[in-house]
Amino acid sequence: MHTLTRSNLANLASEQGARVFGVADLERLQKNVPDLLARVGEGYARAIVCGVRLQKAVLDGIADSPTPLYFHNYRQANYQLDTIALALADRMQEAGWRALAVPASQVISRDPMSGHISHKLLGWSAGLGHIGRNNLLVHPRYGSQVRYVSVLTDMPLPADGPVDGDCGACRACVSACPARAIGERAKDFNLTACYAKLTEFTHLPFIGQHICGVCLKTCPGRT
Repeated sequence: MHTLTRSNLANLASEQGARVFGVADLERLQKNVPDLLARVGEGYARAIVCGVRLQKAVLDGIADSPTPLYFHNYRQANYQLDTIALALADRMQEAGWRALAVPASQVISRDPMSGHISHKLLGWSAGLGHIGRNNLLVHPRYGSQVRYVSVLTDMPLPADGPVDGDCGACRACVSACPARAIGERAKDFNLTACYAKLTEFTHLPFIGQHICGVCLKTCPGRT
């Protein structure tokens, strides 16, 4: 196999716009989440998780519902993430490893709404942040204003681990949530109420997708 390192992959992701990079140990995570790979197949030991930052100026324009500008930024961030993931998977595949780029935003179940695998859970396992009251991954620098993508692989990359963290006294997202879906703890999050509000937002002019952005705006991190 050709020489390929974690540093090579991190540099490749960064060159294509990733602001966040981490590696999750799937074997360790599966001990607590046995069905982690149920929708993607077995044989993966690691997950590279990359994040692209959303535009603060776009989020600042959100009041209590998504805007056309946010929809465009959301869609283009997902496209950028998928491009990054495909480039990483291709590099690993060329080096002789198995690699699967999981789409950044592809819903394959609506009850509850979910994708092939949880990028949020993988990001938490990769040490990229904690799960906040808003039920999103909260990065220490960027808050919840990041979108993520994952690449699963059998390449034995050095893995990161979860870090301690919580929202502290901040409850900005609780009062801002238009669905009133956010409680005191992440496990109190009302996904049904959130999804109902997202469905309502799909009928807004020039939106047409299950997006919101309100709680993201309230969670900017340190910058």
